[in-house]
Amino acid sequence: MPEHPFPRPVIVGLPGAALDPATRAALAELDPLGVILFARNVDAPDQLAALTGSVRRALGRKDAPVLVDQEGGRVARLKGGKFRHPPAACRFGQLWDLDPPAAVRAAFLNARLIAHELGLAGIDVDCAPVCDVPVPGAHDVIGDRAFHQNPRVVAALARATARGLLAGGVQPVMKHIPGHGRAAADSHLELPVVGATAAELGRDAIPFRALAAIAPWAMTAHVLYPALDPSYPASLSALVLAAAVRRGIGFHGVLVSDDLGMKALSGTPGANAVAALAAGCDVVLECGPDPGSWGELAALPPLRAAAARRLARARRMAARAFRPFDPATALAALDTALARV
Repeated sequence: MPEHPFPRPVIVGLPGAALDPATRAALAELDPLGVILFARNVDAPDQLAALTGSVRRALGRKDAPVLVDQEGGRVARLKGGKFRHPPAACRFGQLWDLDPPAAVRAAFLNARLIAHELGLAGIDVDCAPVCDVPVPGAHDVIGDRAFHQNPRVVAALARATARGLLAGGVQPVMKHIPGHGRAAADSHLELPVVGATAAELGRDAIPFRALAAIAPWAMTAHVLYPALDPSYPASLSALVLAAAVRRGIGFHGVLVSDDLGMKALSGTPGANAVAALAAGCDVVLECGPDPGSWGELAALPPLRAAAARRLARARRMAARAFRPFDPATALAALDTALARV
């Protein structure tokens, strides 16, 4: 394993449902901060717990973060008959329009149930809630993943979701900062350009500001905002990350890039990783399934001390917020609430 005080500031994807010898050796060689799981890595609860345990043994760190995108709806990596499939975020927005307090409670219970299931599997970071505010005519890459079109409703429901995850000992990742809801293109396929004014972008940032003090992580948007930086998308922009995210929104937690392999970014994952870290990201994501593509990442410097402190704070936030609960009672209450919409 590399001899440096901190792991490399990258979180990588894995090829399958178990660690094969080649992947185990590649993890030990690269020494990434942690891993992110996808449907290809998920089969059953026992298998998932075995996988996360084997990852941490391979890395030699019991606190290595294991991430997943478990939003609900169409973005849920744990689903099928062996897992609960959480509802899409828009369901809670629909309930809000009938009964705001019931919607806030339902969002909390749903997140607490997600955290319970993730915790049993050894997953400690959930890439949720989506804080993006969609506008008419935007691409549906966000769509029903968003809670509502009113930024203050999004803020309330995202905040309840973050609190529910934290109460289950899971660290939430608000996304996609500073806002993906206006994008007319899918950043998985091309670079969206959002020509909104600074005032409009400030409206989109309302949910992020509301969660800035309680969300330990935030994920950047691969979106170009000419009003903030005419040259670089947010994930690679020191202007956006320093001025709009750190100072404007007031977020001082762990800042992780969206997947470097997405087509919104034109460079190689290695070059994009260097650029994102230089711009102000604490950690970068490389979600591809092939450990053979990690070569360029081996040149990354170790995690910065400031990033290590933010990660330690994120773990403490989840540990302090944890509260036991009864899953059966929570699920019955959630089902009753959502039956109204």
